[in-house]
Parts: sequence; structure tokens; C-alpha cells
Amino acid sequence: MNLNRTRPLIIGRRSRLAAALAAAFVLAVFLTGTSAASGAAVEHHTHKPTVVLVHGAFADSSSWNGVIEDLGRKGYPVLAVANPLRGLHGDAAYLRSVLDSISGPIVLVGHSYGGSVMSEAAAGQAAVKALVYIASFQLEAGESTAELAAKFPGAQLGPALNSIPFPTPDGDTGTDLYIRKDRFRAVFAADVPNKTARLMAATQRPIAAQALQDGATQAAWKTIPSWTMVTTQDLAIPADSMRFMAKRAGSTIVEVDASHAVTVSEPAAVARLIHRAARATT
Repeated sequence: MNLNRTRPLIIGRRSRLAAALAAAFVLAVFLTGTSAASGAAVEHHTHKPTVVLVHGAFADSSSWNGVIEDLGRKGYPVLAVANPLRGLHGDAAYLRSVLDSISGPIVLVGHSYGGSVMSEAAAGQAAVKALVYIASFQLEAGESTAELAAKFPGAQLGPALNSIPFPTPDGDTGTDLYIRKDRFRAVFAADVPNKTARLMAATQRPIAAQALQDGATQAAWKTIPSWTMVTTQDLAIPADSMRFMAKRAGSTIVEVDASHAVTVSEPAAVARLIHRAARATT
């Protein structure tokens, strides 16, 4: 036997084994530390409900950024849902699936058409403790978003819309609605800085016209306490329409001198109302 050839092989194997054990130890320490940190974060938030934010038409989840920052400072876990904006019932089913994935109590917040979706989706959801409507719709069963948008005078959104056809999965053709860029700030975000409004106009999410025509089948506000923010300078949903819906629902009402894009222009006021609803119900 040639010991000179065997010994280096044994030493090499031992070195690789030692290196592997060391790496495994470091990984275990890292994962343990990460788990502990994660556990601490979860523990820190367990006394707070999860705030779920639902944007409306002509916006996206980034429209909640200022609100999210404020709620984060107050210790709330937050999730801003990407509302599909394809149809009321499909959008509600999608939101319901998100709500089902969350453990613990939920404060559900909707802006504009997002309120229509959450009223449909939250019915029968025991985890949802409060509904917060921000410049939003509160539909009764059988009503459509378009119907309530036209119930009172003052809306200027309709004439500012562009209609663009799109193919549907079943081979038919639908219609997407966009706000014309030259009208976006005036009718949607008059109190938002010009630069921000231009970015919002360029990144707006269109809504399928059918979504605004779909009739509601549920009205979660009948069984879940609600809060409503009425935006008095709103040219998308007349303030009188918001007041009508809020009073019918028995909502706690707060009025703010703001445009429809209040989540961007007055995020602190929006966060305060959400915090108020959370403290009252969870």
C-alpha cells in the first residue's frame, strides 16, 4: 500500500467534510437569526389588524404609497391589492381570495370603484372588522357603479374619458376606459402637484366599461361597521353622491377639502381615518 498516495486523499476528504459542516453551521445560525427576527416582527404587529387597500379605476396600488408609509409608522401591517378592474364579480372574487390568505382581523379600505369591489367581496368575511370608503362607492344589491356615479350632478369624469377596444378571453371585444392625459389633473387630481399628476396620468390603469355596469349582489356595509371620507372638491364622484351612500350605510362620515385623488394629496388624513376605524373595531 502506498501510504503517501492514500493520506492526502483522506486529508482532502476530511477538509471538505469540515468545510461542509462549518457552512451548515453558519447557515443554521443565519436561519435561526432570521426566524427570530421575523418572529419578533410578527409579534410586534399581532395587536394590529392587517390593513388591506383596494385602489379604484385610473389608479394603481402605488396611489396608496403615502398612506402605507403613515400606517407603517403606526405599526400596521399593510397590503395594497392589485385590483384587476375587469368586472365587478371577478374583481370581487380575486379580492376575496386575498382576504382568505390573511390571518387575523382585517380593516378593508377602498378608493373609488375599489369600494364597489370590497362591498361585494367582504360579505360573509368574518375577519373583516371595518370597511373604510375613501371617495368611494357603497353599492346596494342590484345597483351599479355607473348608476350611482350619475345619481347626483357635478361629475365631470365622463366627458374626459377615452374608449379603447380590447379583445376578451372568450373572443369577444370589450371596452377599456382611460382618462385623457390633458384632462387627468383637472378632473381626477386637481390638488396633486403637476409633476405627480403627469406620472399618474401616464401610469393609470384602465377599467373595463363592463365593470362599471355590473350590478352588485352583496352589500357588506349592512353587517360590517363602515367609515366614509367625502372629498368635497371631487369631480369624479359628486360629494352629494358620497354623502347619500354613506348615510344610507350608517357610516361614520369625515369630510375633507380634497380632489378625488385624496390618497395621494392627503395621505395623512386617509391614514388617520383608517386608524380610527381600526381602533374602534379591533
